[in-house]
Amino acid sequence: MSRLFSITLSAAIALGASAAAQAVDRGDPTRGAELAEAQCLQCHSADAIRGNREWPEIRGQYAEYLLQSLRDYKSGRRDNAIMRGQVEGLSLQDKRDLASWFSRQEGGLYTPRRP
Repeated sequence: MSRLFSITLSAAIALGASAAAQAVDRGDPTRGAELAEAQCLQCHSADAIRGNREWPEIRGQYAEYLLQSLRDYKSGRRDNAIMRGQVEGLSLQDKRDLASWFSRQEGGLYTPRRP
């Protein structure tokens, strides 16, 4: 019985991950670029003039992670007043579009070295 439960649980997790990936796949990266330029790149840009190194670099981040983060900021599950204000007017499609565009950018993501 526990083997059947393990198989069922594994299948449910795989289906959930697949559904999340499909939701992001419906994003339009061209529209995401427009939204990012208007609303995101003032802080989340590698450009030293516009970007601020105090804010996270999100280019190249996983689209599913970005979409979930935007949802969490809007719902209040992630507590950040600045980001909540930024996502307040975004539709689900807007969030998909942003996640799609940012995930396709050459990333600045890295793993910091431990001392």
